[in-house]
Amino acid sequence: MSSELSTSFYASTYPDLPQIVRSVIHSEFSNDSRSAASILKLHFRDCFSRGCDGSLLLQRGDGRSAKGLKTINNVKRAVETSCPATVSCADILALSARESVIALGGPSWTVEFGRRDSPATVAAAMEAIPSPNLTATQLIQSFQRRGLSKRDLVALSGGHSIGQAQCSAFSARLFNGTPGDSIDRAFKSRLEKNCPPTAPDKLTNLDPSPTTFDNLYFRALLANQSLLFSDQQLLEIDLVGFVKEFAANQQTFFTAFANGMIKMGKLSPITGGHGEIRSSC
Repeated sequence: MSSELSTSFYASTYPDLPQIVRSVIHSEFSNDSRSAASILKLHFRDCFSRGCDGSLLLQRGDGRSAKGLKTINNVKRAVETSCPATVSCADILALSARESVIALGGPSWTVEFGRRDSPATVAAAMEAIPSPNLTATQLIQSFQRRGLSKRDLVALSGGHSIGQAQCSAFSARLFNGTPGDSIDRAFKSRLEKNCPPTAPDKLTNLDPSPTTFDNLYFRALLANQSLLFSDQQLLEIDLVGFVKEFAANQQTFFTAFANGMIKMGKLSPITGGHGEIRSSC
């Protein structure tokens, strides 16, 4: 974790940064809020791959990631127009993730700045990103390697309160069977009809309210109605207590999610005289 980040990093060079980012995000979401989940996912994956250095933005992704990247580039253009060569894409992504969550009714949190951009991405780093097929033990290990607790793991998984997933991300649960999977039978039957093997790219909502950031994700988990196997793994003995806590109290979830995002945003960023400030993300 980095101690070189600061909330006042742009206080003298670009104090209007939060307002500019918020304005563009709200404008983008006025007609289509689906990129919010993509932006949050991009920030998470960027921080987990090599640290929060903007390198994931250079990696080719699927259509949903492209939608989020388009919004990030629009934010970057607005920032560059008013204050060129000052704000990194990594900082823009971190701030845009917060504004995206707020725009869909979720919590705010303090974003620290001072990240620099990586000039390149490393394909091998992508393997460090948790897959939707990990067990509870594997998830805990992945988060703990980054200094994140079990509570952080469950809270940050609540990012699946918004957005959608491709059928290919959970088709193994439906048609191959996964040991230890407790998916609700009626829920599984509905998913099988919506996600036939011939439609791997079809999208399905991650929770009952995919455009509202709330705690319904955790309530669905307790009903064994989660899309991803990794989500269902949060019901294991080491983690289920947090699921119940967040399902019972949305504000408790919001506070834990905000704390987790602050910690995740400090994961090994490039700071100081290293890295660069890309003109386009």
